[in-house]
Amino acid sequence: MEKEQLKKRAEELREKINYHNYRYYVLDSPELSDAQYDGLVRELVSIETKYPDLVTPDSPTQRVGAAPAEAFKSYEHRQEMFSLQDAFSTEELLAFFDRVKKVIPANQLDYVCELKLDGTAISLTYENGRFIRGVTRGDGKRGEDITSNIKTIASIPMKLRVSVPFLEVRGEAYITKDQFKAINKARSDKGETLFANPRNAAAGSLRQLDPRVTASRKLDALFYGIGYAEGVKAKSQWDFVMFLKEAGFKTSYQASLADTEKQVIEYISGWQEERNDLPYEIDGIVVKVNSFKQQQALGQTAKAPRWAIAYKYPAEQQVTQLLDIRISVGRTGALTPFAVLEPVKVAGSTISKATLHNEDEVHRKDVRAGDYVIIQKAGDVIPEVVAPIVSRRQKELPVFRMPKKCPVCSASVERIEGEAVARCTNILGCPAQQFAEIVHFASRNAMDIEGLGEAIAAEMLEKNMIKNVSDIFYLKKDDLYQLTNFKDKAVSNLYISIQKSKGQPLHRLLFALGVRHVGSEVADILAKHFFSLDKLAEATEEQLTEIPTIGPRIAISVVDFFAEKRNVEIINRLEEAGVNFEEPQELAPAKLDGLMIVVTGKLEHFKRDEIESLIKKYGGHSSSSVSSNTDYVVAGADPGSKYDKALELGVKIITEEEFERMIK
Repeated sequence: MEKEQLKKRAEELREKINYHNYRYYVLDSPELSDAQYDGLVRELVSIETKYPDLVTPDSPTQRVGAAPAEAFKSYEHRQEMFSLQDAFSTEELLAFFDRVKKVIPANQLDYVCELKLDGTAISLTYENGRFIRGVTRGDGKRGEDITSNIKTIASIPMKLRVSVPFLEVRGEAYITKDQFKAINKARSDKGETLFANPRNAAAGSLRQLDPRVTASRKLDALFYGIGYAEGVKAKSQWDFVMFLKEAGFKTSYQASLADTEKQVIEYISGWQEERNDLPYEIDGIVVKVNSFKQQQALGQTAKAPRWAIAYKYPAEQQVTQLLDIRISVGRTGALTPFAVLEPVKVAGSTISKATLHNEDEVHRKDVRAGDYVIIQKAGDVIPEVVAPIVSRRQKELPVFRMPKKCPVCSASVERIEGEAVARCTNILGCPAQQFAEIVHFASRNAMDIEGLGEAIAAEMLEKNMIKNVSDIFYLKKDDLYQLTNFKDKAVSNLYISIQKSKGQPLHRLLFALGVRHVGSEVADILAKHFFSLDKLAEATEEQLTEIPTIGPRIAISVVDFFAEKRNVEIINRLEEAGVNFEEPQELAPAKLDGLMIVVTGKLEHFKRDEIESLIKKYGGHSSSSVSSNTDYVVAGADPGSKYDKALELGVKIITEEEFERMIK
């Protein structure tokens, strides 16, 4: 009797969890708190642990649970996955329209315009509404079975919200710009090779033999295409997109119906200007004849359908000469090679320097001073060298070698076996490390000492006003007059900013101290677990590794940090100066409970990360895009496309002042 009751309860829990996954990951509009959701999952796990035979393949607990695979099996698509013909100019797009109109009269045509995500194509199969398989595109006819990895993508439904006998659906797996930056930062901290762009990161993540690695990358997916289907009554591409939404798939709200060629061109032009506002990368627009009957009449070539075309935006790459390879020294002593370039304009900005990451990466790409190189802005943000143009290389260009001595302080350079990063060994006395340490400590996401940027930090060190971060809090007002062009107002502003920063919560101080492997997220986890720097300092490796997401590497780093005599001295001086060592434990009232809020435009009263933190603090959810599930848009000056989208959808638009009143 107990097992039968638990079986029924497990079925109820799966339905609830799947529903709330859909609300959270697809609609971006959760109905439960994280704690309530976690409670449902824990209850289901306890039932399935007690009775393993009750576990079903589509259970939410099975998203990450498969053992690492030895290799991926090949799988034949039920319906071939064709690639699309590309258009690189308006003339080529117009030629596509002319070819279509030779078969279908112009007055009977309409088109669907969709953003072309720069991700990796996937095909999912559902039988009787249940997910059974996920496959890469491969050569279009056969792909690799990556079912275990597909299950880790939280927005993908394991069970459809509609009943259909069979469905093969096509979409794009991708990594957001923010997640791409986070992944590359983590890889950089470990000395690993960085991903060139979000597309490569997504493709590489889906082909991991261990699904846990894929899960850690936090992929997402949007769906737009039909393969083979039974029981789906859609008669057009637009109908099918509506069906996908009803079935529980995440689709692009930016997709649009166009009645005329002019509307298609306006759509393409508009998104070329606004693409940087999107949370993910796009490299163009896909234009499809809407009617399935008309698509069938137009047919396809051996390689691509005649009823669709991909308009590609101009590539954000340029060729320039790499004049020199130099070395920068960071706050942990890491020596990072960077390229000095002949200035060139890429993606709207002039680039004269680009990171080369580490010595192994320079050798892997075989980049040499004097080469002509291809450069790009990775994720439209970070300038990087893609590859040298070997055919233009002058003979006998020297191969890069990491220096044996620090270029700043001449101390010896050490590279630990198994690490990709070489480091200056002069931890206490290297001016470059001191400078980077102070700049990081005062930065916005750390202690947020407004006015203490790179130029001021450099001058303070040069004039021996400070030697380490604790000295900042012992500066008197009169000391600040030594700074170039500092008069009464500048002195007063910086002094007030320093005093104000003493009250920052523990998680900011912990991040500011620069403990190896402790980024802002880990600092937040540690602060909210111990609530006191003193208690954290006393923690053992064993106690630290008991905390979810804190592994041995972080634990060892934290223990070693608090065992270092110099660090203890700095911490003691910070405490004597009155710097806060505690994390507040009181909970803010949930005044924005469950509300989905988008922030856009130039803000006057808040920094962007501040207002997003406030939204989270008061129980709301901050989103980067406007949809029908958005409750409010906080608009500053020059709000752009998000403001227009809010007007179109009837989403309430509020000012910063109105937002402040909501949380008071």
